[in-house]
Amino acid sequence: MTTLLDRRAALLAGFALTLAAVPALAQQSQVVRIGVSPGPHAEILEKVKPVLAQKGIDLKIIEFSDYVVPNQALDAGELEANSFQNQPYLDNQVKDRGFKIESVGLTVNFPLGIYSAKYKDWSQVPDGSTVAIQNDPTNGGRSLLLLQDKGVIKLKDGVGFKPSPADIVGNPKKLKIIEIEAAQTPRSLADVAAAAINTNYAVDAKIDPASAILREDAKGPYVNLIAVRTADKDKPWVKTLVESYHTPEIKAFVAERFKGAVLAGW
Repeated sequence: MTTLLDRRAALLAGFALTLAAVPALAQQSQVVRIGVSPGPHAEILEKVKPVLAQKGIDLKIIEFSDYVVPNQALDAGELEANSFQNQPYLDNQVKDRGFKIESVGLTVNFPLGIYSAKYKDWSQVPDGSTVAIQNDPTNGGRSLLLLQDKGVIKLKDGVGFKPSPADIVGNPKKLKIIEIEAAQTPRSLADVAAAAINTNYAVDAKIDPASAILREDAKGPYVNLIAVRTADKDKPWVKTLVESYHTPEIKAFVAERFKGAVLAGW
């Protein structure tokens, strides 16, 4: 026979289970979807993911094959953050498209390189050769600035960070500059004398960054960043995401994994 004491004990036990469930629900992980380009950005964030998991954030890493969609998706609320671009590129996107997104922390620097499948040294590239650069203003402009920095071409004064082939005023080798999508530059190597390739795409295509026949110095404004919507920038999870990226463990992973092809920028 069930006694009053038994019923009271069962009731108290049930109440205790209900109370225990409340903090468990409260501690459910917050999902943060972050858009990345393939290669190093994705690899680094895979290392950040378990750090965030310990802090109650479930990081969902979503790869994009180009440089346009990640900002569109972030602005539209289909992502909470992205990690693939530098400040000049973000500034250009915000200006041209009106996105309400901004940087909340620096990540890594990818020194840009000019690569060739035909020549081991820039001096071997014949006059009149075709050189491929990226067709977006920031990365294409960055490649032209690299070519100018190495004395290959001369750009008109005052072009800033976004020169185009139309801004070339000196071209001693009479190079033909063609513009293609950044993600396609590794594939273009079979058809051109040389191509400017962002390091993340080079690594993804199994191209050794050390094989570049011209390479950007590790300087300037091209450190990559984490971007979020302006409305979210002060939310606690943003601070947690950036702090989890900026750890000695992540910096050590970048140094060991990429051997100088990718540099910690914080």
